[in-house]
Amino acid sequence: MATAIVLASMAASPAAAQFRLIPAAKPQQAKPQAQPPAATPTPTPPPAAPAAQPPQAVPTPPIQPRQVIPLPVLSSRQMAELRQLLPEAGLAQGLRRMTSTVSLPNDSDGLVRAALDYARAVHSGRLDSSDFINDWGLRPAAFDPLPGFADAVKRDRIAAWVRSLPPPYAGYDGLEKGLVAYRAILTAGGWPKLTPGPDLGKGASGARVRALRKRLAVEDKQVATSGDTFDQDLQDAVLRAQRRYGLRPTGVVSTGTLAALNVPVEARVRQIMANMERWRWLPQELPAKRIQVNIAAAVMTVFEGDSPIASMKAVTGRPGNETPMLQSRIHSIVLNPPWNVPSGIAAKELWPKGEGYLKAHGYRIIGTGPDRRLQQESGPRSALGRFKFDFDNPYAVYLHDTPVQSGFNSYSRLDSHGCVRLEKPGPLAELLLKNDPNWQPDAIAAQLEGTKTVRVRLADADQVAVYLLYWTAFASSDGTMNFRDDPYGWDKLLADKIEARAAVSAATAS
Repeated sequence: MATAIVLASMAASPAAAQFRLIPAAKPQQAKPQAQPPAATPTPTPPPAAPAAQPPQAVPTPPIQPRQVIPLPVLSSRQMAELRQLLPEAGLAQGLRRMTSTVSLPNDSDGLVRAALDYARAVHSGRLDSSDFINDWGLRPAAFDPLPGFADAVKRDRIAAWVRSLPPPYAGYDGLEKGLVAYRAILTAGGWPKLTPGPDLGKGASGARVRALRKRLAVEDKQVATSGDTFDQDLQDAVLRAQRRYGLRPTGVVSTGTLAALNVPVEARVRQIMANMERWRWLPQELPAKRIQVNIAAAVMTVFEGDSPIASMKAVTGRPGNETPMLQSRIHSIVLNPPWNVPSGIAAKELWPKGEGYLKAHGYRIIGTGPDRRLQQESGPRSALGRFKFDFDNPYAVYLHDTPVQSGFNSYSRLDSHGCVRLEKPGPLAELLLKNDPNWQPDAIAAQLEGTKTVRVRLADADQVAVYLLYWTAFASSDGTMNFRDDPYGWDKLLADKIEARAAVSAATAS
């Protein structure tokens, strides 16, 4: 069954969520090693020592040669089948544009290699390891498609093999269907560009309202295309569009809504293709119990039993302080954490304000000279708030609370230095600690009344996977496509790298 990965559109109450974690398998205890016998005292005088025996050579096990699977030989019917399947599948999976042409070899070996290239591309992505930038901390697992393909040829199950290759997730399936829909819009001529002008709201009329109706109707079949009056039905359609684009739902078409509606359909198609590629970097099976952060949408979602059970707003990294994509496991919760200020932030933002400001805001200077650093004391003024959720990663990022709640009221919540601020960290902490008898809600609340820092290590069974992901296009549960801005420019960068890799592959094959 496809894994359900859905971005919750409404914030659920984490406190009401039931988060039952699957106990981890108990580690097997190593067998105790036999102790060497105690040494026997040497008698005096010693008897004649026997002749020394040469050490016994330990036989080295033979190195098993790696099994080399020869390329299967295709029948003429299988060759014809592949020649039909590969172009269709490559287009459906977003591996190529509609306008690109496909030239396939005519011989069996060439077609087999083309099938294997397709399999690697759709299963684990089209990038080489050198194409990944540092902040793209997700890497696809190594994948050798030859054994599976050889078996499919032997059993004459090539079409089934092709269908098995894409990522097995509902989120990917939604993008695949969205790609079909937006390519159909592109083929039909796209949508008209709306002209700038005064804000449009309920009661407006005229040619711009008529054009707005036609534009909205391209993506929203509930919109009537006739009429030049901004009535209640049109306002409802504008609200739906604003939610699809992650904008504040005001029902008024102002500059931001106009800009989102004027993004060309070609760009939306490219955006969908870029997000399909990122799905291929994920493992083939995600933990049912996990926390996901959509960096671009600035939303955190908790999954249990492979369904979203809670969602809350987040604040993620602003451009220039990007939140990286990664996967890890939350192993500790720090209550009343102090903030050890990174040297770069201290140099740019805090040291210039002077020691008076630092003292007034709870910072203390540790060390002297060039090695001095800043730490903000724990408590209500700490930039990390009352909770910090730790997980191993090379970027030194984490999830945390914040004393400033106003940032969650914005619909553009990319404002951190790279870490992820959470709107409701308290209920999340209770969720993760629910199996720890020492840290039930009353004990947590009592600890937070003071400022003493306590690190609570989660039991192995309660540690939960965490994924920081960059989704700028995703389908909701009813199949409606949602889009977000590409704040880091990663969609464009990824598309450029894919096309450059495709050009290299084509040159190598020619």
